[in-house]
Amino acid sequence: MEKLISSRSNLHYVPDSYILPPESRPGNDTPLCNMVPVIDLGGELSFDNSSITQQIIKASQEFGFFQLVNHGIPKKLLDDVMQVAREFFELPIEDKAAIYSDDPKQGCRLHTSIDYANEDVHYWRDVLTLPSHPLEQHIQNWPNKPTRYRDVMGSYSVKVRKLGLVLLDLICKGLGLESGYFNDERSSVQKMAINHYPPCPDPSLTLGLPKHSDPNLITLLLQGETEMHGLQVCKDGQWFAVEPIPYALVVNIGHTMQIISNGKLMSADHRVVTNKRLARTTIASFIHPSLSCQIEPAEALIDDCNPPLFKAFEYKDFYSTYMTATHARVSPLELYKL
Repeated sequence: MEKLISSRSNLHYVPDSYILPPESRPGNDTPLCNMVPVIDLGGELSFDNSSITQQIIKASQEFGFFQLVNHGIPKKLLDDVMQVAREFFELPIEDKAAIYSDDPKQGCRLHTSIDYANEDVHYWRDVLTLPSHPLEQHIQNWPNKPTRYRDVMGSYSVKVRKLGLVLLDLICKGLGLESGYFNDERSSVQKMAINHYPPCPDPSLTLGLPKHSDPNLITLLLQGETEMHGLQVCKDGQWFAVEPIPYALVVNIGHTMQIISNGKLMSADHRVVTNKRLARTTIASFIHPSLSCQIEPAEALIDDCNPPLFKAFEYKDFYSTYMTATHARVSPLELYKL
């Protein structure tokens, strides 16, 4: 538990083990980005609108990121889920000790950085990871403090999954795939990461998360804080801060979606910076295929003029490669290109 960066609130300097090599440091100045498309869903989770489909596909092709507003998840629930997430990290250390683990094979766990025991440099983040689908199989292993934690986080998990599946249906339609292509084992796993980034004495020296792309299909992120940005996206070799819009969800395309779309959609590099003034708490929801799912470019997108760009694989093999490649600073997509 002493590894948790939030347990070292009295630090007035960045420890050497958190200081990045000069070429990897974020520096001080990153422009605020207004290029990430903002898509208004009109307050409905179940929507069938060709204009919205076109906007999602265009954003996923050009940027790999977009923000959703009026997405149908109640603002009261979004306020509540951010509140219990913050309350969890404010609990006494003894209340969190039982679920702390450095073992990545443990499903529900509190840990710090990314792979604290094996990484060369640590990152300024504590995180609670939660398997969240099917909810009834996992919720009993979630923290039971704060008192409302399971009820509120569980309700949010169900709502955000419903939204995520609607987005997958629209992406399916926009790509011209058969209806239901992303159903069942291609989207059967959902995980949540409740990230906590405490204030940092010198944000120019370290990161909350390093440059990376996600391995899964899509990720839906609730930024929560609107006073201070932290998420940054790389576009044409330059980093831009993603504007925190109240009650919006940030959606990004993962590697698996890029492969299934045969490169039509893009998984974009992103990172998280820290700040001196405020602790930031965010909630990321990841929709994955099952580990045994066979992943390959969709047959409907392959013809003589558009040959497959990636090899076929079982998702468990790709995910293992992703973890190894990420440590080695190598793009896993390069290893699966034909």
